[in-house]
Amino acid sequence: MRVFKILSQYRRDFRAVFECEHCGFKIEKTGYDDTNFHRNVIPDMRCEKCGKKADQNYRPLEPKYPDGFQI
Repeated sequence: MRVFKILSQYRRDFRAVFECEHCGFKIEKTGYDDTNFHRNVIPDMRCEKCGKKADQNYRPLEPKYPDGFQI
């Protein structure tokens, strides 16, 4: 899965549309805008339709604010 579009964000919590790179399935979910979530959690999400995870060439987004920055 990858972030297709961020719908809203409050501090580090966000709501986004996630898209499967394999089948194009889209789902709306919440997330947390930090490096761990972008680099580890998102690529490990399984698509509800095809069951696949992100490829090895997945490129994570960078958080809006650097880690350790208090908002």
